[in-house]
Amino acid sequence: MEKTSIHGMWSSRMAFILAATGSAVGLGNIWRFPYMASDNGGGAFVLVYLACIALVGLPILMSEVLLGRHGRRSPVNALTDLVRDLGASKGWISIGWIGMVAGVLILSFYSVVAGWTLHYSWLYFSQLFGAAPITDPGATFSGLLGNPLELSAWHAVFMVLTVAVVALGVEKGLERAVRFLMPALFILLLTLVIYGITTGHLGEAAAFLFKPDWSQISGRTFIDAMGQAFFTLSLGMCTMMTYGAYLPKGVSIPQVGVTVALADTGVALLAGLAIFPIVISFGIDPQGGGPGLIFTSLPHAFNAMPFGIAYGLLFFALLSVAAWTSSISLMEPATAYLVERVGMARRKAALLIAGICWIVGLATVFSFNIWSSVRVPEGMGVISNKNVMDMIEFVSNNLMLPLGGLLIALFAGWVVKKSLLKDELDTLSPGVLALWRWVVRVVAPLLVLAVLISPFILD
Repeated sequence: MEKTSIHGMWSSRMAFILAATGSAVGLGNIWRFPYMASDNGGGAFVLVYLACIALVGLPILMSEVLLGRHGRRSPVNALTDLVRDLGASKGWISIGWIGMVAGVLILSFYSVVAGWTLHYSWLYFSQLFGAAPITDPGATFSGLLGNPLELSAWHAVFMVLTVAVVALGVEKGLERAVRFLMPALFILLLTLVIYGITTGHLGEAAAFLFKPDWSQISGRTFIDAMGQAFFTLSLGMCTMMTYGAYLPKGVSIPQVGVTVALADTGVALLAGLAIFPIVISFGIDPQGGGPGLIFTSLPHAFNAMPFGIAYGLLFFALLSVAAWTSSISLMEPATAYLVERVGMARRKAALLIAGICWIVGLATVFSFNIWSSVRVPEGMGVISNKNVMDMIEFVSNNLMLPLGGLLIALFAGWVVKKSLLKDELDTLSPGVLALWRWVVRVVAPLLVLAVLISPFILD
């Protein structure tokens, strides 16, 4: 008799794919991947990235999903059961704690940044009904960052949107949400790509992204590609382990893993084809990636282009949806743990985690205004001169996630019995399974270790 999760189960293979892709697709895909590709050799970087997906992303993704499906509980509890059954060290349970705490920390500042996208969506929506245009994007963005009350309010709105989904559970909440949000995300993205075609610069944008320039490839490029492959699939924070706990037994983990990786990469590339034609058309420097371009440079283009208000609304709505699908996966592991561990009702558990994330997120809010002068002293190595948000982001993204991913690979490759792997990965032939096990035992840990130590050895 198949074991099921007390939280519910995905109704189908497609439901899991949509949810896992929603977790993977976030704000970083919409801008960071295209920018990194263009700045690191275009098509050459894409090829290196795809290789890293195969050698790092997929092995660890499959490891997380199979561990989750076998345990059918939240990561901490699933690992507790598995460690007991295997007679392994209880230290391996720390994988679940690292992922769960990292998810809460990431959601705390991710929600603040997602609040920016909601704010700009509202600004462009109100312009459709006669509100004043954004004439000075730099001043508008600076004004938002300098207003702790407004930042806190949008942070709260986004957290309410997130908890509203998670509180309803797997079928009524997560699955219903991704069945609506992921098609909406793809429709928005394709609409923006079609608009980019009308600029007449799609060919230049495609060359900017895909034309290989091997002269720009360096050791740093490989580290960036590995880091992007790792982070873009939501690895190391146990979200995929949690989603795997709701995956029906008959679904092939390798097949859904490949599908999620391809969909995640496809979204990132489509985002580049949507954004860069506009960037090229208006002579905007694409090297100024990140918030500086999204919130201060692109609004200049939206003001000048035909139907720019509608385009701006669609663009920031796209960012908001991408952030939303990722945030619900960040909240789910800790919520599931509270439900299992202390018997708390799901709604209360989700509200408690949301409240904790909102309060911790105030540190990020204040880092832009009333705590802007608070910095790590000089002489502290890679963390020198970081503000509060940068410190939280560095600890969670650059330390906890790679460490969690490294431990997951080592646990799945060296501790978990081969019979369990064969049972969960039963669609793989013996030869492919042996290859996968070697990669997850040796190759993936070494590459993740390179990502983990890179901030300390590279400028």
